[in-house]
This record gives sequence, C-alpha cells and structure tokens, in this order.
Amino acid sequence: MIEYYETLSQEEQQQLTETIQLLLRQTFILERKFDRKSSRFQNNREFRICNKHLEFIREYFSISGIYLHENSQMGVIYIQGENLLGDKLPKLATLYILILKIIYEEQMASVSTSVNVYTTLGEINERLGSYRLLKNKPSVTEIRKAITILKRYQIIDPLDVLEELDGKTRMIIYPCINVVLLGDDVRALVESFAENVEETEGEEEDDESEI
Repeated sequence: MIEYYETLSQEEQQQLTETIQLLLRQTFILERKFDRKSSRFQNNREFRICNKHLEFIREYFSISGIYLHENSQMGVIYIQGENLLGDKLPKLATLYILILKIIYEEQMASVSTSVNVYTTLGEINERLGSYRLLKNKPSVTEIRKAITILKRYQIIDPLDVLEELDGKTRMIIYPCINVVLLGDDVRALVESFAENVEETEGEEEDDESEI
C-alpha cells in the first residue's frame, strides 16, 4: 500500500491526502454538485481523485475498521464504520433528515430522471407540522444551523442565500440521503418521534391541570 503512495507525484500525494481528509470530515463525496454561480451541476474534482485511487483509499480505511463504498448509480462515494466519530446532530437536523428522506422517496417514485430532488424550506417545515414532529416553531438560528450541518454532509444544498431564509428558500436533496436512512427505518423513526411529542404534550397538559 505504501509502495503505491510513493509512486505518486508530490501533487498527487497531496490531492490524495486532502481527499482522505475530506471523506473523514464530511462522510460523502458526490460525483456531481450544484454550482450556484453557473446554476448547473458540475463534475466534482474530489470525486474524480477519490475514484482514481479508490482501492488504495479502501485499503487505507479498512485498517481502522472503516469501509469505503461506491454507488455508481447514485454517483456517491462514502465511508461507514463504528469507529467513525461524526458530529452529534441537533434535534432539528435529525428531523429534517427524516422529512428529506420522505420527500426524496416520493419524488423518485414519480419516475424522476435525476438522482437529485428539489424542495423548499416551506415544504420541509410543513411536513414537520403534518407529522406532528415539532412542538414549537424553530427559530431562524436553529434552522440555519441545521441546514449548514446537512450541507456540510452533502445531504442538501441551498439554492438561495441562507441569510435570506424563508419558506420559498429552495433546496437540492442529494442522493446521500439514501445512504443515511432506509425507507423502512425513516417511517419507524417518524412514528417514534411523533409519539414522543404527543407524550410530552400530554405530560404538560397534566401539569397545567394540577396548577
């Protein structure tokens, strides 16, 4: 494995190192990402580098119990493993992932020709309300933090400026959402979250009646 690395030029070694660090930082690397300046999808340089050195990177990660996967249909390379230490997601970001998965599956079921799906912040929050997953309306700061985290992990990409968040803010849902959650898992989690919210509301009603 070291022999392969040493045969690379200094520039290629640096690119490989940066790509490994990127995978550890964001878990997923997409083949194509949306470029806001050109308003179109463009090939991702990091994906090309990762794909070129795929077997080396796979061996490198396997030593520490981390597994590298490539899904050519979705256009994503990602890592999985019990030893990975990711960010602890705030509750709102977790709930957004659940709703994004539902929206993604619904749109893909409608014979979509793209692996990417579009939605709006308004639709996401409306779904949260319809599933009774939130007791209180989140603040703009909480929403912005949740979106920033999901953007970092290549789950979504806002098409509009985050400083101007409103219900019309458009989002791209990347196919990485399929790797984060399976369809059956998300439905079970939605039901579980909804039950917890209802139990909390019931406890509060009991408390208020005793005052």
